[in-house]
Amino acid sequence: MQLRMFGRTGMQLSVLGFGCGAVGGLMVRGDAADQERTIARAIDVGVNYFDTAVLYGNGESETNLGRVLHRLKPAGVVVATKVRVPPEKFGRIADAVTNSLEGSLARLRLDRVDILHLHNPITEAGGGPALSVGQVLDDVVPAFDRLRRQGKIGFLGISAVGDTTALHRVIDSRAFDSAQVVYNMLNPSAAGPLPANYPAQDYGRLFDHTAAAGVGVVGIRVLAGGALSGSAERHPIAGAAPEPIGSAVRYDADVDRARRLAPLVEEGFAASLTEAAVRFALSHPAMGTILVGMATPQQFEDALAAVEKGPLPQAALDRLSALRQAFAGEAR
Repeated sequence: MQLRMFGRTGMQLSVLGFGCGAVGGLMVRGDAADQERTIARAIDVGVNYFDTAVLYGNGESETNLGRVLHRLKPAGVVVATKVRVPPEKFGRIADAVTNSLEGSLARLRLDRVDILHLHNPITEAGGGPALSVGQVLDDVVPAFDRLRRQGKIGFLGISAVGDTTALHRVIDSRAFDSAQVVYNMLNPSAAGPLPANYPAQDYGRLFDHTAAAGVGVVGIRVLAGGALSGSAERHPIAGAAPEPIGSAVRYDADVDRARRLAPLVEEGFAASLTEAAVRFALSHPAMGTILVGMATPQQFEDALAAVEKGPLPQAALDRLSALRQAFAGEAR
């Protein structure tokens, strides 16, 4: 398994991370034996990054990951979790962050996590579930720093979801060490410009900002919540079709556009759309590690096989860019 340097942290992470989210569902609703077998397999092939959150199954993902890691006792794994501050606790952010982390550590059976990511969207003014830039820098960062000084977290992170300008400001502050960035074949705007009137959020070359700040990148929504399989069908233990992030407004629209990328498979650039999506995400040097949602052990094997083929060749990237041009001008 290839390792990549993760920003300024000094850590080297496996290019394929182990996503424990609710969309795939393995670590939330999966069979306990499948969970242990898949994690053991991942560790055996060199996966060293495990990503979970309180929000995944209301703590079930953390509980299951903690149980398996406690049993396997692997050396050298990196564990990250997340905290989402509910709006009713925006006046007591430090307490909310601390209490959330304490619960996470108990479920994970750990004394510390390597990365704690803020799970709230970030916007200029805040509102609803989103935190404002000021709240993040003035309230969240000091709370995270305090926990780091206490030895309960190693590095500070964000989920880079929200307003583009707000995300740029927070990353440019250099207060955070890690950013979870939306990057997939339907929305590559973290890396470069989109066609005019393209139906997706423009993340404004976010990778330029992470690189300048020394922030490590975790690639999320690599499969656009499953839409880049090209099928609307979902495994029985997978979560319901998720709300798109950064791409279409409706999941079905993402599935439709994914199907229109089928020439990548038909012309021999990849064996499947999911393989193409995984290899696309690895193609950018800013990417530290990518997360692929899984419902079954076989889906992990599929992701592993795609990673082992390496990044897409330039000819495939050029073909993909040409195919995406057809989306310009469509309603998001």
